[in-house]
Amino acid sequence: MAKKEPKCWKEERRKRAWVLYQAGWPQKQIAEALGVSKGAVSQWIKVGKAGGEAALATRKSTGLPRRLSTEERQRIPGLLERGAESFGFRGDVWTCPRVAKVIERELGVKYHPAHVSRILKELGWTPQKPIRRAKQRKEAEIQPWKTERWPELKKKAAQEGRTIVFIDETGFYLLPIVVRTYAPCGRTPILKEYLSYDHLATSAAITPRGRLFLKTYTHSITSREVVAFLKQLQRLIPGLLLVIWDGSPTHRSQLVKDYLASGATQRLHLERFPGYAPELNPTEWVWSYLKLADLANLACDHLSALDAHLKRANKRLQRKPSLIQASIHDAGYEV
Repeated sequence: MAKKEPKCWKEERRKRAWVLYQAGWPQKQIAEALGVSKGAVSQWIKVGKAGGEAALATRKSTGLPRRLSTEERQRIPGLLERGAESFGFRGDVWTCPRVAKVIERELGVKYHPAHVSRILKELGWTPQKPIRRAKQRKEAEIQPWKTERWPELKKKAAQEGRTIVFIDETGFYLLPIVVRTYAPCGRTPILKEYLSYDHLATSAAITPRGRLFLKTYTHSITSREVVAFLKQLQRLIPGLLLVIWDGSPTHRSQLVKDYLASGATQRLHLERFPGYAPELNPTEWVWSYLKLADLANLACDHLSALDAHLKRANKRLQRKPSLIQASIHDAGYEV
């Protein structure tokens, strides 16, 4: 095994040249022995004569002085915490070019965006994937739902013997959310896809006992499909139902109201989640499992193939009631 060269091998070479010179070697022989030019040896000996062996040691380059003082650097996190939109940017997203503009505007120093990334790293700021939240979201309604409304609904269901049913809708497309493909190392492949509206619209309902009901459509879900799904649930689940879903327009349509008025309220009680709070619906966890785990990287050429894979995934998940119950627990519900 070859012996590793020391990290400061250039320093050791200069010092070795100085030792050989003191031992009486001529400069030409020193240059040949060390594999360098006579001019380099001459310079090293000159430095050695002026300052001794210590003068031949490697010295770290100090570089240019910092253009921002320590106090000015410490102001940067405070500026960023005010949010990007407070500085006139669209969307509360920080990028290196945006931060560079803020530093130039507020502190009077112009930096290249690439250098800004190093400054941010020193300050403990790193690039992260944000959690998307709608601006219309009402945080004041979410916490009371968890601490007050949900316990009331749970108690109501127990007293009236109702089965709690969480409902949600989503879409499955021919290409998955995240797709990976093999390519030569170092050459990132470019995925050129045809933008298409073709998808499977899917309705799903889950219960605290770990039951899953799923229905797919090759067209968008309208109020007609919503009513049909409610009727299907009443056929498959005996007794009274407490349906909890979001405030989608298809859930609030006149067709749904007419269906309830026609006598469906004898078995159905509908309850809405707070607006723009999908994390409260445990069915979202089911979608995440299907899209990011069971059907991850599944690319289909036709909707019929996607539908077949989705139905098989549905059957596999139906055989895992504990996983469905875990989705409800992860959403913050004790049932």
